[in-house]
Amino acid sequence: MKVRRFTIEDAPLERSPGQEADIFAGNLVDERNGGPITIGYGRYAPNQSLAETMAVDDVMIVLEGRVSVATEAETVTAGPGEIVYMPKGEAVTIRSHEDGALTAYVTYPHWREAKA
Repeated sequence: MKVRRFTIEDAPLERSPGQEADIFAGNLVDERNGGPITIGYGRYAPNQSLAETMAVDDVMIVLEGRVSVATEAETVTAGPGEIVYMPKGEAVTIRSHEDGALTAYVTYPHWREAKA
């Protein structure tokens, strides 16, 4: 794969597998490109929630809006320019706030392979 630049318009946003909330993810680089990581964008409608045990190490960069990530031990809230790290094996609930959110993410390894 060569050096590339991406925008949100490049992301094929799809509802995350196994959930019904208005939360969408769009991979731009993944196992189909031969790289070791997945990168993409996520879009959260207002006041949405997703509970999941992380199958991969996930880094989420908030671009617009705010998200809160709750674990059994704590809740962290992040806004534009802030980063949330969610380690593999951690049970989290990700919640968007009243304006929804746009995020970028990087996972290792590929999340689609880990969910299979």
